[in-house]
Amino acid sequence: MGIGTGQVSLGDIQTEYGGSNPIGLAEYYGKGNAPASGEIQLWADFQGTSSVTHTLLATVTASASGSLSFTSGIDSTYDVYEFRFENMHPATFGARLTFQMDGGSGYATAMTTTNYLAEQAESDLGTYLGYRTGRDQHDGTGYQPISGNIATNSDDAASGILIIFGPSSTTYVKHFMSNANVSGNGFSDNNHVAGYFNTTSALTRISFAMSSGNIDAGQIKMYGIGT
Repeated sequence: MGIGTGQVSLGDIQTEYGGSNPIGLAEYYGKGNAPASGEIQLWADFQGTSSVTHTLLATVTASASGSLSFTSGIDSTYDVYEFRFENMHPATFGARLTFQMDGGSGYATAMTTTNYLAEQAESDLGTYLGYRTGRDQHDGTGYQPISGNIATNSDDAASGILIIFGPSSTTYVKHFMSNANVSGNGFSDNNHVAGYFNTTSALTRISFAMSSGNIDAGQIKMYGIGT
């Protein structure tokens, strides 16, 4: 039956696994996945842990960089790759973080994408929720924006996650989705982008760049996700 993932009482544990009154955690040590003694974590030790693992494969750091690229490590070892970008700061006001992938013919792989955002002013004087037609592609070969406009104030930046599914497949197109938040010019700007690379060739390299100018600062980490 399982004891769930929310608040758990000793009574819940007793109902699920048995035990005597008064209830004491010590009587459950050594049962299921719980250790024989010492500290236990209710969810992990009684219910088991997830089999999904994130393996850090590489990290790149910007310093007035024209682009940041991962040119190795994207192969059939993992079915899913995750890129975590942190505090991406542009050299040019209003630039957006973008990306493209390469399957052997350069960073110009055709993709079809969607792009929408939710926005809130820190002054609470302005909000926005809508589709951004100027930031999508229909079988286009350009770099895809995955953030909104980033200001160049010292505390402005974009952070988020990009996930690529099955880049090594030679049967299917390659799906991706991203979520990025921009803090800048008094707004929180949350962008959701998804789409697919319209190719059955394996994609082996990825490049990130600003839509204009250099990446002044920021860090991107590449993870392989396996089970």
